[in-house]
Amino acid sequence: MSVLNVENVSHGFGGRKIFEEVTFRLLKGEHVGLVGANGEGKSTFLDIITGKLMPDKGKVEWSNRVTVGYLDQHSVLEKGKTIRDVLKEAFQGMYDLEAEMLASYDRMGNASESEMDKLMEEVGEIQTILEHNGFYMIDTKIEEVANGLGLGEIGLDKDVTDLSGGQRTKVLLTKLLLQNPTILILDEPTNFLDAEHIEWLKRYLIQYENAFILVSHDVPFLNSVINVIYHVENAELTRYTGNYEQFMALLETKKIQEQKAYDKQQKEVDRLEDFIARNKARISTTGRAKSRQKQLDKMDLIERPREKIQPKFKFQEARTPGKLIFEAKDIVLGYDEPLTRPLNLSLERGQKVAIRGVNGLGKSTLLKTLLGYIPPVSGEVELGDYLYPGYFEQESSRKNTKTALEEVWDEFPGLSNSEVRGALARCGLTSEHISSKMMVLSGGENAKVRLCKLMLKEVNWLVLDEPTNHLDVDAKAELKRAIMEYKGTVIVVSHEPDFYQDWVTDVWNLEEWTTKII
Repeated sequence: MSVLNVENVSHGFGGRKIFEEVTFRLLKGEHVGLVGANGEGKSTFLDIITGKLMPDKGKVEWSNRVTVGYLDQHSVLEKGKTIRDVLKEAFQGMYDLEAEMLASYDRMGNASESEMDKLMEEVGEIQTILEHNGFYMIDTKIEEVANGLGLGEIGLDKDVTDLSGGQRTKVLLTKLLLQNPTILILDEPTNFLDAEHIEWLKRYLIQYENAFILVSHDVPFLNSVINVIYHVENAELTRYTGNYEQFMALLETKKIQEQKAYDKQQKEVDRLEDFIARNKARISTTGRAKSRQKQLDKMDLIERPREKIQPKFKFQEARTPGKLIFEAKDIVLGYDEPLTRPLNLSLERGQKVAIRGVNGLGKSTLLKTLLGYIPPVSGEVELGDYLYPGYFEQESSRKNTKTALEEVWDEFPGLSNSEVRGALARCGLTSEHISSKMMVLSGGENAKVRLCKLMLKEVNWLVLDEPTNHLDVDAKAELKRAIMEYKGTVIVVSHEPDFYQDWVTDVWNLEEWTTKII
């Protein structure tokens, strides 16, 4: 049974085709992975099926009585509400039923016998619904899911407006899972989860009885939870049955077949054109030349298989720094309150360190403290000599109205227009991306612009805060290769062991240093 049908949908932005006559169906209980390179239109597709965006052409039809839950990382959480308050909103319908039941009990004091029978019947029906849906176990359910995604260690009574961006996303995801909708739509849910909570979400989705559509560039996670793939490429949407590994094998076979078909046809086109060119001028063979021309004109030409733009990353190395990059003595991380016990850390030239730990413990705070952007609560950081750090922040402003070209050129005014464009193109961005505003670029395209700026600097100490968030599979693999090739010192915060475990020299676990209960 199909719960969602998308028929002949086309959509464009400016002069660019994003989708052309695409068709999509979601069957009951299917676990769908929506995959494709950065900027191919995955988030646009989700906006179309959820009604946030009207397609230029085609129709989207949901089955009757389906409930759709969409993880939107830009939702606003209301000041004054605690995490627990927001999570309870997932059960608002049942709380409304309880209020209706209590009101019926109040009316019983003045009810006639016939009214009493009717009220008793209504109360009985509501009571059955509440019991069947686990209303009296709501607090237990909230605690179970909240702890699974790491909200327990933050504290459910904390005001939601005091949370970091990643913690707010966790709250929204937890609320969504508690709602248990017929269809779950998740756009990169693992970006703000650490390894332990990704594992919990993986188990949850494997056992999830309803259908979901998942956008993710975390291949091991994606591979574990989905049984259908829809691939977005060149304005087309193609369905494959199986997990991500099976899809990749089928895609490779398809591309080889398409290339062979194109090469075979081109050989035939070249043969016909050559015959026509040699024979059309001669009276004795002009008839045969015309016949070949008609044959050529009737041919349904296969389009040349388009090669996806592949990013090419390379970090420029500055002069060699001193042996010691930094030495931190008795530093306590935090802002208004301490996040850690006093730490003594040091980093030497050539070390490559991954920092891991659950969200909210101060991983980003540690990076900013070591770089001197914020002071520690106590203690001091001594930086080494001849340091040229390059810092990649986890998230950028979503209100940036500069184009990608302006974003880079403003920081490197000495470069020519063509040099800036060339640098952005090497990072996998098209002419259209380069002239688009930063605020309308996808998360992956935005990250590539910021990586481009980092690669235009000469640095001897790379400080990277979750650099793989939003990057597609190919860009992530290329970034890993570039870091492995880089001879300088590296500190990276990452929740993906697959990304860093091949090249780091050390792993620092913030969970061993925190003063929080985890």
